[in-house]
Amino acid sequence: MKINIEQLKEIVITASNTELLPRFNSVTRSYKADGSIVTEADLIMQDCLTKALQLAYPDIELLGEEMSAEQQQALLSSGKPLWCLDPVDGTSNFAAGIPYFSVSLALIENGQVTFGLVYDPVRSECFTAQIGQGATLNDQALASVHSNLSLKRTIALIDFKRLTPELATQLVSELPYGSQRSLGSIALELCWIAARRGHIYLHGKQQLWDYAAAQLILSEAGGYACTLDGEALFNNQLVPRSTIAALDIQIFKDWCDYLRVPITEH
Repeated sequence: MKINIEQLKEIVITASNTELLPRFNSVTRSYKADGSIVTEADLIMQDCLTKALQLAYPDIELLGEEMSAEQQQALLSSGKPLWCLDPVDGTSNFAAGIPYFSVSLALIENGQVTFGLVYDPVRSECFTAQIGQGATLNDQALASVHSNLSLKRTIALIDFKRLTPELATQLVSELPYGSQRSLGSIALELCWIAARRGHIYLHGKQQLWDYAAAQLILSEAGGYACTLDGEALFNNQLVPRSTIAALDIQIFKDWCDYLRVPITEH
């Protein structure tokens, strides 16, 4: 499917600047059945981006976070090209006035992600990638560079909430990394690993729209990711996935070895 990356960037950036940022720090929130927060900004961004994408690409359907699970699965099972959208990744941060959230958009074709875009409206940073063509941050290539760091000297981005108590306790007790952060936007955190603003990543359970775009950006920037079972992160399914990631192959191997995760070819 031929797409216009500059057009897609304009669509996401315009919606973020006109609909998302003006609602930052002044938003009405509610709660989903699973206890997660949804704000009026999520719903407005979902509607705004859906309309803009349908106008620009009428032949591509859209799978959005705010759709029902039945609608989402039907779209994935159709085999047709589709957008996978998270209108606000980091909604809890957004609702609390914490300036760390993003908009994530991926294109899924033939069971794989072929394009990914993650936009940070607070910092005006746009990460993009096309499969086999590398990744960029504001049109500058995210080069693959080996860090030569030991695991003990890395900065880890870890979400403890969804880890097993045993693994969380192990990490806190042993501290295999240099220091640890939990920033609150899955897509943006993976992109920050791609941009070398962190070195390793761990999350116990995340949704397709959380990671679809960012995992391609990380991969195209020379990073690596898999599940805690050693499987490829993206599998074109709705079932939540754990994620282990690192900015280069050596740190990835060391991180997987520490977590006892088998490394396989994906």
